[in-house]
Amino acid sequence: MNLKNSFLIAISLSVIGLASWELYWRSQGYSPNLNDDKTLWAVQRAKVDKATGNEVLILGSSRAYFDIQLEEFERLTGKKTVQLASTGSSPLPIFNDIVENTDFNGTIIVGVTPGLFFSTTFPGAFPWKRPQSKVDRARDLTYAQLMNFRLSIPLQKNLVFISADEEEWADDVDLKSLLRRIKIGNRTGAPQQPPFYNFGDVTTGRNMSMTQRASSDTAFANTIIKVWHFFGKGAHPPDKESTSTYFIKDAQKFIAKGGNLVLVRFPSSGGTRIGENMGLPREQFWDYLLTTSKIQGYHFEDYQQLKDFTCPEESHLSADDAKKFTEELAKIMIKDGVLTNSKTN
Repeated sequence: MNLKNSFLIAISLSVIGLASWELYWRSQGYSPNLNDDKTLWAVQRAKVDKATGNEVLILGSSRAYFDIQLEEFERLTGKKTVQLASTGSSPLPIFNDIVENTDFNGTIIVGVTPGLFFSTTFPGAFPWKRPQSKVDRARDLTYAQLMNFRLSIPLQKNLVFISADEEEWADDVDLKSLLRRIKIGNRTGAPQQPPFYNFGDVTTGRNMSMTQRASSDTAFANTIIKVWHFFGKGAHPPDKESTSTYFIKDAQKFIAKGGNLVLVRFPSSGGTRIGENMGLPREQFWDYLLTTSKIQGYHFEDYQQLKDFTCPEESHLSADDAKKFTEELAKIMIKDGVLTNSKTN
Protein backbone atom coordinates (compact mmCIF):
# COMPACT_ATOMS: atom_id res chain seq x y z
CA MET A 1 0.00 0.00 0.00
CA ASN A 2 2.86 2.37 0.88
CA LEU A 3 4.44 1.68 -2.50
CA LYS A 4 1.15 2.43 -4.23
CA ASN A 5 0.76 5.69 -2.33
CA SER A 6 4.31 6.68 -3.12
CA PHE A 7 3.69 6.00 -6.78
CA LEU A 8 0.51 8.09 -6.80
CA ILE A 9 2.24 10.94 -4.97
CA ALA A 10 5.15 10.87 -7.44
CA ILE A 11 2.76 10.94 -10.41
CA SER A 12 0.74 13.77 -8.88
CA LEU A 13 3.84 15.86 -8.16
CA SER A 14 5.14 15.25 -11.70
CA VAL A 15 1.86 16.35 -13.25
CA ILE A 16 1.68 19.43 -11.03
CA GLY A 17 5.29 20.30 -11.80
CA LEU A 18 4.89 19.92 -15.56
CA ALA A 19 1.60 21.82 -15.58
CA SER A 20 3.17 24.66 -13.59
CA TRP A 21 6.18 24.80 -15.93
CA GLU A 22 3.88 24.83 -18.97
CA LEU A 23 1.67 27.57 -17.54
CA TYR A 24 4.71 29.64 -16.63
CA TRP A 25 6.01 29.71 -20.19
CA ARG A 26 2.56 30.42 -21.60
CA SER A 27 2.31 33.36 -19.19
CA GLN A 28 5.54 34.67 -20.76
CA GLY A 29 3.84 34.84 -24.16
CA TYR A 30 5.07 31.55 -25.60
CA SER A 31 2.86 29.23 -27.64
CA PRO A 32 3.45 25.69 -28.96
CA ASN A 33 5.38 25.36 -32.21
CA LEU A 34 6.93 22.60 -34.28
CA ASN A 35 10.65 21.96 -34.30
CA ASP A 36 12.18 22.46 -37.73
CA ASP A 37 14.56 19.53 -37.42
CA LYS A 38 16.36 17.11 -39.72
CA THR A 39 13.66 14.45 -39.49
CA LEU A 40 10.94 16.90 -40.53
CA TRP A 41 13.07 17.63 -43.60
CA ALA A 42 13.79 13.93 -44.21
CA VAL A 43 10.07 13.10 -44.27
CA GLN A 44 9.60 15.60 -47.09
CA ARG A 45 12.73 14.39 -48.89
CA ALA A 46 11.25 10.86 -48.96
CA LYS A 47 8.45 12.18 -51.18
CA VAL A 48 10.95 12.93 -53.95
CA ASP A 49 11.62 9.23 -54.47
CA LYS A 50 8.00 8.78 -55.56
CA ALA A 51 7.52 12.18 -57.21
CA THR A 52 6.43 12.52 -60.82
CA GLY A 53 7.67 14.93 -63.45
CA ASN A 54 4.66 17.13 -62.74
CA GLU A 55 5.82 18.09 -59.25
CA VAL A 56 7.96 20.98 -58.01
CA LEU A 57 10.82 21.00 -55.50
CA ILE A 58 11.90 24.16 -53.69
CA LEU A 59 15.59 24.34 -52.76
CA GLY A 60 17.62 27.14 -51.26
CA SER A 61 18.14 28.83 -47.92
CA SER A 62 15.67 30.58 -45.63
CA ARG A 63 14.41 33.10 -48.20
CA ALA A 64 13.15 30.31 -50.44
CA TYR A 65 11.71 28.74 -47.29
CA PHE A 66 9.85 31.82 -46.02
CA ASP A 67 8.94 33.54 -49.27
CA ILE A 68 7.25 30.71 -51.16
CA GLN A 69 3.96 29.76 -49.54
CA LEU A 70 3.07 26.24 -50.60
CA GLU A 71 -0.71 26.56 -50.48
CA GLU A 72 -0.69 29.64 -52.70
CA PHE A 73 1.82 28.13 -55.11
CA GLU A 74 -0.08 24.85 -55.45
CA ARG A 75 -3.39 26.68 -55.84
CA LEU A 76 -2.10 28.69 -58.79
CA THR A 77 -0.03 26.01 -60.52
CA GLY A 78 -1.95 22.86 -59.65
CA LYS A 79 1.38 21.20 -58.92
CA LYS A 80 2.30 19.33 -55.75
CA THR A 81 5.23 21.14 -54.20
CA VAL A 82 7.88 19.78 -51.83
CA GLN A 83 9.74 22.30 -49.67
CA LEU A 84 13.38 21.24 -49.18
CA ALA A 85 15.00 24.59 -48.46
CA SER A 86 17.26 24.75 -45.42
CA THR A 87 17.93 27.80 -43.26
CA GLY A 88 21.46 29.19 -43.21
CA SER A 89 22.49 26.76 -45.94
CA SER A 90 23.94 26.46 -49.39
CA PRO A 91 21.50 24.72 -51.74
CA LEU A 92 24.32 22.83 -53.46
CA PRO A 93 24.48 19.66 -51.27
CA ILE A 94 20.71 19.10 -51.46
CA PHE A 95 20.62 19.74 -55.20
CA ASN A 96 23.47 17.29 -55.66
CA ASP A 97 21.58 14.68 -53.64
CA ILE A 98 18.48 15.08 -55.84
CA VAL A 99 20.51 14.87 -59.04
CA GLU A 100 22.70 11.93 -58.04
CA ASN A 101 20.32 9.83 -55.96
CA THR A 102 16.88 10.20 -57.53
CA ASP A 103 15.22 9.91 -60.91
CA PHE A 104 13.28 13.12 -60.39
CA ASN A 105 12.94 15.14 -63.60
CA GLY A 106 10.21 17.63 -62.73
CA THR A 107 10.77 21.27 -61.84
CA ILE A 108 13.30 22.47 -59.27
CA ILE A 109 13.22 26.08 -58.12
CA VAL A 110 16.53 27.07 -56.53
CA GLY A 111 16.63 30.16 -54.35
CA VAL A 112 19.86 32.12 -54.73
CA THR A 113 20.85 34.00 -51.60
CA PRO A 114 24.27 35.22 -52.77
CA GLY A 115 26.08 35.05 -49.43
CA LEU A 116 25.13 31.39 -49.02
CA PHE A 117 24.90 30.12 -52.60
CA PHE A 118 28.41 31.35 -53.42
CA SER A 119 29.85 30.68 -49.96
CA THR A 120 31.79 27.42 -50.18
CA THR A 121 32.08 23.82 -51.33
CA PHE A 122 34.13 22.82 -48.26
CA PRO A 123 32.31 19.94 -46.49
CA GLY A 124 33.28 21.17 -43.02
CA ALA A 125 31.93 24.70 -43.50
CA PHE A 126 28.64 25.49 -41.75
CA PRO A 127 26.64 26.46 -44.90
CA TRP A 128 27.56 23.07 -46.39
CA LYS A 129 27.59 20.90 -43.28
CA ARG A 130 24.08 21.88 -42.18
CA PRO A 131 22.21 20.83 -45.37
CA GLN A 132 24.44 17.77 -45.74
CA SER A 133 23.35 16.66 -42.26
CA LYS A 134 19.75 16.74 -43.50
CA VAL A 135 20.66 14.67 -46.55
CA ASP A 136 22.45 12.19 -44.28
CA ARG A 137 19.43 11.95 -41.96
CA ALA A 138 17.14 11.22 -44.91
CA ARG A 139 19.48 8.48 -46.12
CA ASP A 140 20.07 6.90 -42.70
CA LEU A 141 16.67 7.52 -41.08
CA THR A 142 15.76 4.60 -38.83
CA TYR A 143 12.30 3.34 -37.97
CA ALA A 144 12.92 4.33 -34.34
CA GLN A 145 13.75 7.93 -35.34
CA LEU A 146 10.71 8.10 -37.59
CA MET A 147 8.44 6.70 -34.89
CA ASN A 148 9.86 9.13 -32.34
CA PHE A 149 9.14 11.97 -34.76
CA ARG A 150 5.56 10.83 -35.38
CA LEU A 151 4.86 10.50 -31.67
CA SER A 152 6.42 13.89 -30.89
CA ILE A 153 4.21 15.89 -33.26
CA PRO A 154 1.09 15.95 -31.01
CA LEU A 155 3.29 16.95 -28.07
CA GLN A 156 5.02 19.71 -30.02
CA LYS A 157 1.68 21.08 -31.16
CA ASN A 158 0.26 21.25 -27.64
CA LEU A 159 3.13 21.82 -25.19
CA VAL A 160 5.34 24.87 -24.93
CA PHE A 161 7.96 23.56 -22.51
CA ILE A 162 9.45 21.13 -25.04
CA SER A 163 10.04 23.87 -27.61
CA ALA A 164 13.50 23.51 -29.11
CA ASP A 165 15.05 23.70 -32.53
CA GLU A 166 18.24 22.73 -34.33
CA GLU A 167 18.74 26.43 -35.01
CA GLU A 168 19.28 26.84 -31.23
CA TRP A 169 17.21 29.98 -30.91
CA ALA A 170 17.82 32.25 -27.94
CA ASP A 171 14.21 31.79 -26.86
CA ASP A 172 14.06 27.97 -26.91
CA VAL A 173 12.83 26.77 -23.52
CA ASP A 174 13.96 23.16 -23.27
CA LEU A 175 16.46 22.41 -20.49
CA LYS A 176 19.46 22.17 -22.82
CA SER A 177 18.69 25.59 -24.28
CA LEU A 178 18.20 27.16 -20.86
CA LEU A 179 21.60 25.88 -19.73
CA ARG A 180 23.18 27.15 -22.94
CA ARG A 181 22.06 30.68 -22.10
CA ILE A 182 24.30 30.77 -19.05
CA LYS A 183 27.33 32.87 -20.00
CA ILE A 184 30.39 33.19 -17.78
CA GLY A 185 32.50 35.94 -19.25
CA ASN A 186 34.12 36.04 -22.68
CA ARG A 187 37.34 34.04 -22.43
CA THR A 188 38.37 34.44 -26.08
CA GLY A 189 37.56 38.12 -26.49
CA ALA A 190 35.88 37.31 -29.83
CA PRO A 191 32.80 39.30 -30.89
CA GLN A 192 29.66 37.81 -29.38
CA GLN A 193 26.68 37.05 -31.60
CA PRO A 194 23.58 39.02 -30.60
CA PRO A 195 20.63 36.96 -29.31
CA PHE A 196 18.90 35.25 -32.24
CA TYR A 197 15.19 34.76 -31.60
CA ASN A 198 12.83 32.47 -33.49
CA PHE A 199 10.77 34.40 -36.04
CA GLY A 200 9.09 31.66 -38.07
CA ASP A 201 6.26 29.16 -37.75
CA VAL A 202 6.52 25.86 -39.62
CA THR A 203 3.90 23.22 -40.43
CA THR A 204 4.31 19.45 -40.71
CA GLY A 205 4.41 19.95 -44.49
CA ARG A 206 7.34 22.39 -44.03
CA ASN A 207 5.48 25.53 -44.99
CA MET A 208 7.36 28.30 -43.20
CA SER A 209 5.93 31.75 -42.52
CA MET A 210 7.13 34.73 -40.52
CA THR A 211 5.55 35.22 -37.11
CA GLN A 212 3.20 38.13 -36.56
CA ARG A 213 5.57 39.50 -33.93
CA ALA A 214 8.47 39.71 -36.36
CA SER A 215 6.38 41.47 -38.99
CA SER A 216 4.69 44.00 -36.68
CA ASP A 217 7.07 44.57 -33.73
CA THR A 218 9.87 46.84 -34.97
CA ALA A 219 11.96 46.40 -31.84
CA PHE A 220 11.83 42.62 -32.20
CA ALA A 221 12.63 42.81 -35.92
CA ASN A 222 15.65 44.95 -35.08
CA THR A 223 17.09 42.16 -32.91
CA ILE A 224 17.08 39.93 -36.00
CA ILE A 225 18.59 42.67 -38.16
CA LYS A 226 21.49 42.89 -35.70
CA VAL A 227 22.15 39.19 -36.27
CA TRP A 228 22.19 39.58 -40.07
CA HIS A 229 24.65 42.46 -39.78
CA PHE A 230 26.81 40.43 -37.38
CA PHE A 231 26.90 37.52 -39.85
CA GLY A 232 27.65 39.89 -42.72
CA LYS A 233 30.65 41.44 -40.96
CA GLY A 234 32.12 38.03 -40.13
CA ALA A 235 31.43 36.33 -43.45
CA HIS A 236 34.29 34.68 -45.32
CA PRO A 237 35.03 35.84 -48.88
CA PRO A 238 32.75 34.14 -51.42
CA ASP A 239 34.09 31.27 -53.53
CA LYS A 240 32.35 32.10 -56.78
CA GLU A 241 34.37 29.86 -59.09
CA SER A 242 34.09 26.56 -57.22
CA THR A 243 30.45 27.01 -56.22
CA SER A 244 29.39 27.97 -59.74
CA THR A 245 31.31 25.08 -61.29
CA TYR A 246 29.86 22.60 -58.80
CA PHE A 247 26.31 23.81 -59.37
CA ILE A 248 26.51 23.99 -63.15
CA LYS A 249 27.85 20.44 -63.36
CA ASP A 250 24.82 19.15 -61.43
CA ALA A 251 22.48 21.44 -63.36
CA GLN A 252 23.63 19.98 -66.67
CA LYS A 253 23.01 16.45 -65.37
CA PHE A 254 19.54 17.37 -64.16
CA ILE A 255 18.57 19.08 -67.42
CA ALA A 256 19.92 16.10 -69.39
CA LYS A 257 17.41 13.93 -67.49
CA GLY A 258 14.62 16.17 -68.73
CA GLY A 259 14.43 18.31 -65.62
CA ASN A 260 13.25 21.91 -65.55
CA LEU A 261 15.50 24.20 -63.50
CA VAL A 262 14.69 27.75 -62.41
CA LEU A 263 16.71 30.21 -60.30
CA VAL A 264 15.08 32.86 -58.12
CA ARG A 265 16.63 35.81 -56.31
CA PHE A 266 14.25 36.55 -53.45
CA PRO A 267 13.87 40.04 -51.91
CA SER A 268 16.09 41.66 -49.34
CA SER A 269 16.05 45.28 -48.19
CA GLY A 270 17.60 47.89 -45.93
CA GLY A 271 21.15 47.52 -44.70
CA THR A 272 21.25 43.84 -45.65
CA ARG A 273 20.54 44.70 -49.29
CA ILE A 274 23.15 47.45 -49.21
CA GLY A 275 25.70 45.00 -47.84
CA GLU A 276 24.88 42.47 -50.54
CA ASN A 277 25.27 45.10 -53.24
CA MET A 278 28.69 46.01 -51.88
CA GLY A 279 30.10 42.56 -51.17
CA LEU A 280 28.27 40.47 -53.76
CA PRO A 281 27.35 42.83 -56.60
CA ARG A 282 24.65 41.52 -58.91
CA GLU A 283 26.62 41.72 -62.15
CA GLN A 284 29.51 39.71 -60.70
CA PHE A 285 27.41 36.96 -59.10
CA TRP A 286 23.76 36.66 -60.14
CA ASP A 287 24.29 37.83 -63.72
CA TYR A 288 27.46 35.75 -63.97
CA LEU A 289 25.61 32.62 -62.82
CA LEU A 290 22.79 33.07 -65.33
CA THR A 291 25.16 33.83 -68.20
CA THR A 292 27.44 30.90 -67.40
CA SER A 293 24.72 28.33 -66.73
CA LYS A 294 22.17 29.58 -69.29
CA ILE A 295 19.41 28.75 -66.79
CA GLN A 296 16.19 30.76 -66.57
CA GLY A 297 16.33 33.14 -63.62
CA TYR A 298 14.02 35.60 -61.87
CA HIS A 299 15.50 38.49 -59.90
CA PHE A 300 12.97 40.36 -57.76
CA GLU A 301 14.31 43.73 -58.90
CA ASP A 302 13.45 43.00 -62.53
CA TYR A 303 9.68 42.87 -62.08
CA GLN A 304 7.32 45.64 -61.06
CA GLN A 305 5.15 43.10 -59.22
CA LEU A 306 8.09 41.87 -57.11
CA LYS A 307 10.48 44.75 -56.50
CA ASP A 308 8.56 46.86 -53.99
CA PHE A 309 8.28 44.35 -51.15
CA THR A 310 9.98 45.39 -47.90
CA CYS A 311 11.36 42.74 -45.56
CA PRO A 312 10.51 43.57 -41.90
CA GLU A 313 13.90 42.25 -40.74
CA GLU A 314 15.65 43.03 -44.08
CA SER A 315 15.90 39.43 -45.32
CA HIS A 316 12.49 37.70 -45.41
CA LEU A 317 8.93 38.60 -46.28
CA SER A 318 6.07 38.79 -43.82
CA ALA A 319 3.47 36.02 -44.05
CA ASP A 320 1.01 38.23 -45.95
CA ASP A 321 3.62 39.59 -48.35
CA ALA A 322 5.01 36.09 -48.94
CA LYS A 323 1.57 35.01 -50.16
CA LYS A 324 1.40 37.98 -52.52
CA PHE A 325 4.96 37.40 -53.72
CA THR A 326 4.24 33.71 -54.31
CA GLU A 327 1.15 34.53 -56.36
CA GLU A 328 2.95 37.07 -58.52
CA LEU A 329 6.00 34.87 -59.04
CA ALA A 330 3.85 31.89 -60.03
CA LYS A 331 1.87 34.03 -62.48
CA ILE A 332 5.08 35.28 -64.10
CA MET A 333 6.46 31.75 -64.43
CA ILE A 334 3.21 30.45 -65.92
CA LYS A 335 3.08 33.37 -68.37
CA ASP A 336 6.67 32.67 -69.45
CA GLY A 337 5.94 28.96 -69.92
CA VAL A 338 8.52 28.03 -67.29
CA LEU A 339 5.68 26.41 -65.37
CA THR A 340 2.59 24.89 -66.91
CA ASN A 341 -0.70 25.27 -65.09
CA SER A 342 -1.80 21.76 -64.13
CA LYS A 343 -5.10 22.70 -62.53
CA THR A 344 -8.00 20.65 -63.79
CA ASN A 345 -10.76 23.00 -62.67
